[in-house]
Amino acid sequence: MRIGIFGAGGMAEALGGQWSGHEVMVAARDQAKAAKISARVGTWAETARASDVILLALPAPSVLEVLAEAGNLDGKVLIDCTNAVGPGAVLTVPGQAARIAAAAPGAHVVKAFNLCEVDVWRMTPPVFGGRPLAVPLCGAPEAVERVSALVRDLGCTPLNAGGLDRAGLMEATMAFMVGLWFDGHDAQACFPPLPA
Repeated sequence: MRIGIFGAGGMAEALGGQWSGHEVMVAARDQAKAAKISARVGTWAETARASDVILLALPAPSVLEVLAEAGNLDGKVLIDCTNAVGPGAVLTVPGQAARIAAAAPGAHVVKAFNLCEVDVWRMTPPVFGGRPLAVPLCGAPEAVERVSALVRDLGCTPLNAGGLDRAGLMEATMAFMVGLWFDGHDAQACFPPLPA
């Protein structure tokens, strides 16, 4: 699979480093940082043209501007791992995945990889209590299936969590859980395993 990565920060480096078995091309404003993730570096438009799937690993406020600069994204799968959260763990841009879908109507947006801190994605593989990390995916079934293959490449378990209309629930869950963690609570204790 040909993977494009928009951005060169922590999420781009962590996930891009795990997908080394694929052809990866990176576009970022800082080309030197992009070159540390992949030897193949290009502009937004070059990376979009060369990719089947594009990870949007950008600050949430800059995503729409970058999509406009990338040009034609028809048929591309866009993985939205962005989190638009401000002080107090409040969503600053509710419906981020829906905004991305509206800005790139010919693309297939999948919300994924937004529920865990970047260091989780550096683990090989992310396993907790003997169980592989489960990664919820929201989007159209065929796009979710493509991203599921990338989730499996990380050693994680993909969970089809429904259509893109459910992405807002993932975004709100992330903000809610982060708020609990920042307040010093054990947010993971909210989700105990089901009794046998």
